[in-house]
Amino acid sequence: MADVKLIKLEPCDREQFILDNQEAFNYCALEEFGMRDNHFEEDGEIISAETIGNAIDGGEAYRIMQNGQAVGGVVIKVNGKHGELELLFVSPKCHGKGIGYAAWCEVERLHPEVTVWETVTPYFEKRNIHFYVNRCGFHIVEFYNSHHPDPNEPDACDNQFEDGMFRFEKRIK
Repeated sequence: MADVKLIKLEPCDREQFILDNQEAFNYCALEEFGMRDNHFEEDGEIISAETIGNAIDGGEAYRIMQNGQAVGGVVIKVNGKHGELELLFVSPKCHGKGIGYAAWCEVERLHPEVTVWETVTPYFEKRNIHFYVNRCGFHIVEFYNSHHPDPNEPDACDNQFEDGMFRFEKRIK
């Protein structure tokens, strides 16, 4: 497993964290759809700076570090025994090296009190679906779409992800 550490996000690194997150998400969307992609939130970004900033402000944000270098980031929310994975990204230059999985293991170690983790990802993010299900032990428990919208984001299927989002859960005994 990759040797990674999670370091609390420092305010001075917030803007770079946002840019790095956008780069990682854009890379995956462009890899899937090419330049014809219509899933971008704003100004060519699959995820807006505002969306990332709101996640940071509402949760715990960490830099994923390997050998003293920032290689990704994670944002989580924890409320008692329930945890939400808001964002997890690894620099495209570092994909396929076990960094994301090692970071997820660190998240679980940080919060052993959490017995149910949740996250969502768009239907087209095959790499994410593989990662959450086959590597991290999540299960797909719901498919949000125009016929079954996310009760927390009722407009989400009307615009950016009209083709749907998967909701995942990981239950820890």
